Formats: sequence, C-alpha cells, structure tokens
Amino acid sequence: MSLYTDYLNEIETRKEQGLHPKPIDGDALTREIIEQIKDVDNAHRAESLQFFIYNTIPGTTSAAGAKAEFLKDIILGNAVVEEISATYAFELLSHMKGGPSVKVLLDLALSDAVALPAAEVLKTQVFLYEADTDRLTEAYKAGNAIAKDILESYSQAEFFTKLPEIDEEVKVVTYIAAEGDVSTDLLSPGNQAHSRSDRELHGKCMISESAQAEIQDLQKQHPDARVMLIAEKGTMGVGSSRMSGVNNVALWTGKQASPYVPFVNFAPVVGGTNGVSPIFLTTVGVTGGIGLDLKNWVKKLDADGNPIMGNNGDPILEKVYSVDTGTVLTINTKEKKLYNEDGDKELVDVSSAFIPQNVEFIKAGGSYAIVFGKKLQTLAAEVLGVVPPVVYAPSKEVSHEGQGLTAVEKIFNKNAVGVAEGKVLHAGSDVRVKVNIVGSQDTTGLMTSQELEGMAATVISPTVDGAYQSGCHTASVWDLKAEANIPKLMSFMNKFGLVTARDPKGVYHAMTDVIHKVLNDITVDDWAVIIGGDSHTRMSKGVAFGADSGTVALALATGEATMPIPESVKVTFKGTLKDHMDFRDVVHATQAQMLQEFGDNIFQGRVIEVHIGTLIADQAFTFTDWSAEMKAKASICISEDDTLVESLEIAKSRIQIMIDKGMEHENQTLHTLIKIADQRIAEIKSGEKPALTPDQNAKYAAEFVVDLDQVVEPMIADPDVANIDVSKRYTHDTIRPVSFYKGEKHVDLGFVGSCMVHKGDLKIVAQMLKNLEEHGTKIEFKAPLVVAAPTYNIIDELKEEGDWGILQKYSGFEFDDAAPKTTARTEYENILYLERPGCNLCMGNQEKAAKGDTVLATSTRLFKGRVVEDSAEKSGESLLASTPVVVLSAILGRTPTMEEYKAAVKGITLTTFAPPMSKPLDPLSVHY
Repeated sequence: MSLYTDYLNEIETRKEQGLHPKPIDGDALTREIIEQIKDVDNAHRAESLQFFIYNTIPGTTSAAGAKAEFLKDIILGNAVVEEISATYAFELLSHMKGGPSVKVLLDLALSDAVALPAAEVLKTQVFLYEADTDRLTEAYKAGNAIAKDILESYSQAEFFTKLPEIDEEVKVVTYIAAEGDVSTDLLSPGNQAHSRSDRELHGKCMISESAQAEIQDLQKQHPDARVMLIAEKGTMGVGSSRMSGVNNVALWTGKQASPYVPFVNFAPVVGGTNGVSPIFLTTVGVTGGIGLDLKNWVKKLDADGNPIMGNNGDPILEKVYSVDTGTVLTINTKEKKLYNEDGDKELVDVSSAFIPQNVEFIKAGGSYAIVFGKKLQTLAAEVLGVVPPVVYAPSKEVSHEGQGLTAVEKIFNKNAVGVAEGKVLHAGSDVRVKVNIVGSQDTTGLMTSQELEGMAATVISPTVDGAYQSGCHTASVWDLKAEANIPKLMSFMNKFGLVTARDPKGVYHAMTDVIHKVLNDITVDDWAVIIGGDSHTRMSKGVAFGADSGTVALALATGEATMPIPESVKVTFKGTLKDHMDFRDVVHATQAQMLQEFGDNIFQGRVIEVHIGTLIADQAFTFTDWSAEMKAKASICISEDDTLVESLEIAKSRIQIMIDKGMEHENQTLHTLIKIADQRIAEIKSGEKPALTPDQNAKYAAEFVVDLDQVVEPMIADPDVANIDVSKRYTHDTIRPVSFYKGEKHVDLGFVGSCMVHKGDLKIVAQMLKNLEEHGTKIEFKAPLVVAAPTYNIIDELKEEGDWGILQKYSGFEFDDAAPKTTARTEYENILYLERPGCNLCMGNQEKAAKGDTVLATSTRLFKGRVVEDSAEKSGESLLASTPVVVLSAILGRTPTMEEYKAAVKGITLTTFAPPMSKPLDPLSVHY
C-alpha cells in the first residue's frame, strides 16, 4: 500500500471521530502527493492539490522542505501546475515561516531570474537564522543590490511597520468558563496530554462538548464579536502555563493564523475577575491574544472603608458589572478601557492588557515575531553600518537612585542582554535575559518540537548552559500512546541538542526522573535563569520560571527570554519549629499565615524571596515548588554559603551519575555543568563571590514573617468541594490543621510522590514502617498507599542505606523496568505500591484514583478531575499534606488525631530547618 492510501484510510478513521485530515509533516507522503499533482490524469490529483496547499505543516518539517522545493520548481518553470502560478507559489512560500522556505526564497532572490518578487516576499519574513543572514551578508559584501535592498528593509523593520495597526475597538461576547479559578486542566486536561500535538483532536477536550456547542452558538448569534472566556470570581489559567490550553481557546474562539496552515489559530481573548495568572498570560502573548483583569467583583466595604466579612470569615463581594454568558462588551484598545456593548459606559480600566509590548504582540500575531524581528533589525543595521530607527516600543527601564537590589533584580541585572553598561534596573523594567538552563517535559515536548519547527530552529543556542528533555509525565504506563509519541520526541530533542531521559539509540536505561528534580540538580549557579515547560519549574538555586511550550522553544532557540523584572515579597522566619513537624507544614503555614495577615494573596504575580538559610536544595525545593500554588511568578531561596556549597556538591555528584549512566550529550553539556559548579564553589569558598543575597536597602512589594511557633500541628490543603461558594472550591487557599478533621476524615487512597518529595520523604516512609514493626504493631493498610520516588538515584541511595528493603518488605507491588505497565491502574488494593519514578498520580494523564475517592497526597494538584474525578454519587477530593500524614492516613484509612500522629513520628527527624542566623543543624540528616 502507498503512503497516500494509508493517509486516506486514516482520514476515514478520523471522519468517524468528527475530525478533518491530519496535517502532513513527512516528506515521503508529500512527495507522493506532488507526483500525483504532476500527473494530470491521476484520479487523486484534485484532492492531492488541496492537501499540498492547505494541509502541509510549515517550518522545518520535512514536508515543508519538499513543498518549498516543488514551489521553487514551479516559480522557475521547471514544473507546471495550472492551479499554482508563480505568483501564487510565492504567496504559499510567504506563509511557510522559515527554514526550507527561506532557503528557497534566498536561492531565488540571489539569482537573476525572479529576484525582485522573491525579495519582496523575503522582506516580510522574520524567522531567519545565522545561515540565512550569512548568505545575505556575503551577497551584500559582494555587491549584490537585491541583498542590499533586503537588508535595508530589515534595518527599517518593515516586516513589522507595514503590518496593519490593531483594531481600535474589539467587540466581545462573554462565556463563563467556570465560577472561581479556571485551571488550565479545564482548558487542556492532563489526561488528554497524549493528543496535544494533534491540535484538532486535542481541541475536542476543552471544557466539555456542551461548552463547545454553546461557544459556537454565541459565534453564530454575534458574528461581529469574539468570544471571551472568563473566570468569574476567579483567576484565569491557574495551575500551569499550558500552551495547549491557549491553543484550544484560540481554536474555538480565535482567528486562523494562515489559510494554508490548518488548526493554528491566534488572538484569543480571556479574562478573569482576578485577572489572568502570570504564566498563562505569557502564553496568551505568544499567540497575540488579549488577557483582561475584569475586576467585576469587589469587596464590600463598611462606612470606614473596611471589608465586610461573611459568616465564613471571607470578605463579602459585590458585583460591579455583569459578565454573564452572552453579554456583549467593547474593548477600546486606544483608550484601554472596557465598555458596555454600545460603548457609552466605561466598566473598567484595562491598561495592563495594552502596554506597548502587548500591543506589539497583538499587531504581529504573537511574541515570536517580535523577538525575531528585533534580532533581525539589529543584525541588518550592523551589517549596513547604520543606526536602526526606533520602531519597537523601547524597553521600560526603571532605575531608582540609591535603592538596593532584591535577589531577583540582581539576577536579572547580571543576565540582562542589550542594557547599557553600568545601568541598574529595578522591578518593573522590561528585560531580555540570558537563559542558563532549559527544561522540556514529555507531555508538552511534542508541542515544543512543533514550535521549534515552526520558527525554523534546528539546533540549541550555544549560550544555553544545559537543557533537558524529561520522560516523567508518561513514566507510569508505557502504553501505545507513549510508544508512539515519546521515542519520536526524544529523537528530535537529542538531535536538537538536549540531554534526554530516553536514549534515542536505546543504549542507556530510560530515566523517568521528575523533570523538576533533574533541573534542580543541573542548576549549578545561584545566579542562573531557568525556563521550563511546566508551572513547577521553581528551582531552589537561581530563579526559575514555568513557561508554555512556545516560550521554552524560544529559550532553546535563542538562549534568551523577555519579561519584566517582577516585584518581590520577602519571607523570613522566626521562632522554633517543633520536632514533630515536617517542612511541608512550614510551607502550608506560610500560605495560611500570609492570607490571615493580609487578607489578599500578596504573593500573586510576584517573586517570593524566601530566606531558607540552612536548608539544602532538595528540601528547599519543597518551598519553591509549592510557590506555584501560591500563584507566585517564581521563588528564590536565600541560602548560607556552606549550605549552598553542600547543595552544589550534591548536584555535581548527581550530574556525574547521569554521565556514568551514559546520558551525556555529544556537546558535553553535563561535563560543562560540573565545570560551572566547580567554579561557583571556588568563588564561594574564596569569598570572591558569596552566595546570592539581596542588598540591605532593597525595596519589596511586601515583607512577611512566618511564625514557626504557631506551626504546632500538620496542615492540610483542602479542595473544600462542599463550599457553598463555588468560587472557593478547588483553590489552594483553604489550609486546615489536621485536628479540624477530628480523626474522622475517611481516606480512600494515599499518595507519596510527585516533585514535592525528596529522598528524605522516602526515608520517612521506611522509618515509620520500621517504628511500627519494632513496637509490635501489625502493619495493615486500610487504604492503598502509592509511593513513587522522584528519581532513580534516590532509589539507588535508599538501597545502599537499607531503606528500600523495608519498603519492599511491606509492598504488594514493585515496578519492573524490564516489563513496564502497559495499562493504567484503575483499581487499587489496600497494599503499598512501589511505582516507577515519575509524576504518577499527580499528572493525571495516566494513573488516576477511582472516581469519587478521597485522596490524601504529597503532590500539589487538588484541581477538579486532575488526580481524581467525580463519581455519580460523590465529588472526588484530592487533599494535600506531608508525607507522615499521608502514610499514617493510609494505614488508618482516615486522617489521624494529633496523638496518633505524634506517636507515629516519634524519634524520626522530619526536618532540619532553622531560620537563618540560628545555629546550623547537622546537615548530614536523613534529608541529605
């Protein structure tokens, strides 16, 4: 059978699913289609033309290469296709976004036959790389007038200035996606992660089929308006960056980016009563969309201006204006205001959505074109020896004379690109920064590879110190979906220049280690900038930002990221932590005490500068990891010199393990990271450059002190599924002491795993079991306990130290890499499961609890439907707690009383945390 016949069969299968033909990305099928187009008598010629013109993926795909070469033949007259004139061929090339299409355009522009029309198309392109600009430069220096003309156009940034301005008025019709925070799981469910690279198929999972139908009905009723998805009484896009979520919103509500590129839409409009979460807003910018802070509900105030509180202790909200589904509104982009339908009543100021940089993204159809356009304009001007005109909005530079720098301000100033020497920038400044470490995870990685192909990138930027492609999100089950997607992803990323969890050649053992743990180890400089394809990219060294798959691609391709320097909140500690408390409880207490003191979430959109001091990287990561759920933009750990050196030595040893296992890339990434770590350790020990600290006179958005003396019992983050106020459900803000449950809260499943745990947590599990055994207690689990170590090296160390043997003794299941599971677990027995390292239940795309279960977990995900779905009779609940609470609850089948808890952890060192300036505790604890 021919590839084309196979393709037709696939089309029929997709029709049954209500899907169109899948876009073509391979050259073999494309060449077969081209041959059928050439054969004027071919029975499939007409539909082959349609596939060739409208259904071939652009960029650097092999299909794009075959398409570009055929269009070149048509333009030169070497091939004749009645339906595709030379002019039309140039138009098709103009929509192919770089890579082979730019090569063809350069071939034509630098020849004599069709140089002028090729040059005119080239002037509209921005995705050029060194190989392309080098050709132009050489031709210009050789006296080629066309090359000079193109470079002059680039130096003027005509590819941007000649674009139409954004619409002054944008009509929108509202659609309430949900009341309360809208998680990206609602827009792109984790359990559908396997389909993200198939945009049309993945679009079917957004919200619900009924919601999709309602959106389509709104579009029919209001053909002159764009549907705006809204989080009523909440924040839009919490939880993850989810480029796939924005893609889905754009697919259903946006505009088609090109008539020749299927299922790639842009310009979505989203809003939330409390705005849009920072990382999701960045993703909206990637697609040239609009994100609005609606402020349509406000706190009701008394005569003295103080919030009036309800019976549950929360402020009473009152509606300022309605955004109920079907409401037509007008966005005035010039005045930066939101008006009613007629435009005669101002509802709210939306200036934050239309800062100059955002307007540029909207005009250019996304942020990539701006990033590459600036780079291309600068390069062309340098080649011509001219000063480029100011075309783009100048970067906002905020500098306060005599004001010190916070930790994040110091990192941004050190890594800033294109800033005048000696210029000191403070929060609010827009900065291009060098990215040191980049992480791509496996359920968004295929999208990242598509983005790289789309921007015509073929190799990682040489300025990136290290980059890693994980396999953790698909670690639990090696099913047909994983087998189809993951090897292809690993091959692409390894070829691009990343260290990969799986060896495309199949030599080294597949590592399914949790990406955040690996990134935390390969971050070997506390002054580093890290970008990762997951909201939990929050390292305990340097400053890390979770990002969408597109921003990850941009960081890989350019070695840079562009963002404002965030404000910071300084978090310090006082008092003494009780011996029976776990550091996870300190993290929960931080959020609870903050909300109690300030009422509003002062962390949202800011960097939490947490003064950890004596806590090494593994355990400090527990705080930075959770900061995503505090809605913070990032978190920075301020560490003491000796502690940082210890953390770097541990990181070195783990990087060496990766080398020993054969994971080193041919570009010597891992060896380079060890050299960087050695250099940093030397700087700290010599006093040349101590561990990163803020200046004494740094200015913070807020300062907050956590009182450890108040942390007297374990804390649980509760989704509060029965809250009468729907907007209060499934947030991370309901933090309760374990005594709230009176030892009566039934638990159906316990889970110790995810990026929130480290080696110490697994040792705690073993020691609790050992303690019970020594006290003569028969260990019987009244609820299943699933344990998934974050990394293989943790298991290796536990084996050496004897703890793994204890876990094995009480387990009823242990993973086997030689025979990985091929189907997800749907039923659990009351036993201990030792699962493969990776995300497991936390991700929700493979393993899941039974519907309606109450799950107690160490993870961070309590969103509706993520870890557990609802049953017909009961709402599924995912409560979050420390490791000892989870273990004991699985044994008891319920939450413990304080007496039961204290007895179970007696004699176990749960944490070695002490506030800075206290005497450092023994670092060689169970948490080493």
